[in-house]
Amino acid sequence: MMLLDNGSTVRTAAWALSNLIKGPDPDAATELIKIDGVVDAILRHLKKSDVELAIEVSWVVVYLSALSDVATSVLMKTDIVQILVDRLAASNNLQSTIPLLRSLGNLLSGDAYTTNVVLDPQHEITESIIRSLSKCLKSEHRFLKKEAAWVLSNIAAGSVAHKQLIFKSEAVSLLLQLLAGASFDIKKEVAYVLGNLCVAPSDGLGMPTLLLNHLVSFVRNGCLCGFIDLVRPVDLEAARTGLHFIELVLRGMPNGEGQKLVEKAGGIDALERFQFHENDELRMMAGLLVDNYFGKTYGVESECCLCTNS
Repeated sequence: MMLLDNGSTVRTAAWALSNLIKGPDPDAATELIKIDGVVDAILRHLKKSDVELAIEVSWVVVYLSALSDVATSVLMKTDIVQILVDRLAASNNLQSTIPLLRSLGNLLSGDAYTTNVVLDPQHEITESIIRSLSKCLKSEHRFLKKEAAWVLSNIAAGSVAHKQLIFKSEAVSLLLQLLAGASFDIKKEVAYVLGNLCVAPSDGLGMPTLLLNHLVSFVRNGCLCGFIDLVRPVDLEAARTGLHFIELVLRGMPNGEGQKLVEKAGGIDALERFQFHENDELRMMAGLLVDNYFGKTYGVESECCLCTNS
């Protein structure tokens, strides 16, 4: 029924299929993508259909890309990313933006090789994606901000060229604002983006290579307090992200400035929270940072945090 061109029939069929494939058996998504004509129908309806039909077809793509690597691989060999980006750029409807954004995020969070082939930094589609995601970062809806940051974090985890595209875009100023003033769950996603933009994979087995100009720019724009705010024992995932960034600042800021900045921003207090924590990894991370960068000065009363939220 979804292969037809009758709007109401296709819409109902797509709604039924999305509910079927999101069930307990992920093999359903793989079986669906193998049916002759389904991929062509999805692309056709997303390109030409009205908003209501496109919403239901987008939800099919959401579950296909979330549940089946086979389906994701098949879809990424088409022009679906361009179609989703075009739809997203034109969307002013929350109901349609949500599945478009989630579909895009699922597809771009796949294996790095496929993602890098589609997101060639030299192609307009990559800049279009970043512009569309920046639009979502400006939204009043917290879900869109969080989801857009998640998609950007996957792109920022890619090549240095991808990192530089994001760094030069409007997205960075928006991300810094969100890190300073958004709710905690959005800050976590934003922190992944900014953290990924500061490092590139090392050639060997050592520590990641610092992208120093990115790090310095972010710190100069006041992001350190936002990362230190993530270092909370109740949220270990966020704490790990915050500790990693503190380490980057201590290791990378020029002229040994990192130690003073971390201390002034209340970083020692944040590290102290993990001094006797039950999580071995985070306790060791915090302890090594204190030992390596503060030594005998540890415990000295530091100045109040001078960062302000915007």
